[in-house]
Amino acid sequence: MDPVFLLIFVFVIASLLGFELINKVPPTLHTPLMSGSNAISGITVVGAIICAESGEGWVAQGLAFLAIVLATINVVGGYMVTDRMLASFKKKEK
Repeated sequence: MDPVFLLIFVFVIASLLGFELINKVPPTLHTPLMSGSNAISGITVVGAIICAESGEGWVAQGLAFLAIVLATINVVGGYMVTDRMLASFKKKEK
């Protein structure tokens, strides 16, 4: 079996599993889950930087750059959403 097809298969299965898991999470757990996914996206940024450095060819470096950009957007957006949700639980001062 070609390794590319195996990687695509793993990606599709992981995407479907992730979608199902996120849909089953109650709204009260979204903030802790967001913090956990931010940590995972941070690891993705580091891995993509390593791949961009060692990638051979423009396709590998282009995909690594895209992974860096998308994971960074996810990290920043996740922290913004988490901060906003935590701010909504604070008592408002008069």
